[in-house]
Amino acid sequence: MSNSNQINEEYNEMLRQMNEAMADSLEQNMAAQADFVESWADAFESNLPEEDVVADGIEGYNRAYEVWMDAAEQLYERSADVLQGEDVSPSEFRDVWLQSANEAFKEVMSTSAFAAANGQLVEVLLETQQEVDELNQDAIAGMGLPTRDDVDEVGERLVELERRQHAVEKKLDRVLDAIEE
Repeated sequence: MSNSNQINEEYNEMLRQMNEAMADSLEQNMAAQADFVESWADAFESNLPEEDVVADGIEGYNRAYEVWMDAAEQLYERSADVLQGEDVSPSEFRDVWLQSANEAFKEVMSTSAFAAANGQLVEVLLETQQEVDELNQDAIAGMGLPTRDDVDEVGERLVELERRQHAVEKKLDRVLDAIEE
């Protein structure tokens, strides 16, 4: 086999691998976007947001999609540069994806729909935390140990006792001052 045939085969193999990598990246990107949209839809399933919130969310998603497509185009162009013999660092490919991911997430996270979804999530988390706290307090009380409410009550009583003590001390000081005069 001649040297040029071997170079052509290596070149074809490199092209095949790059095409597979690009196809895999695009497939993963589309899957990630589909997962995002699905989770977003699930978040709003119970409480449908207002129309303008939905529109803002869709616009944010579209801007994020454009960022991803720009990244794919940049990577395609840099892949072509590699094929033409230009020395392109693998970290440049990584940096394009990382920067694009940051920009895409910013586009989505700056929407009122994302804020609404996060508000709903925080509300659910706070309710869950309160339920867990109540269960913990019940369990602690069931073991005969002082609960947070018990400690709070003792603290309030101590503050009230200190307040009364200071009032008695002031009265005592006035009585002593009157006696000394």
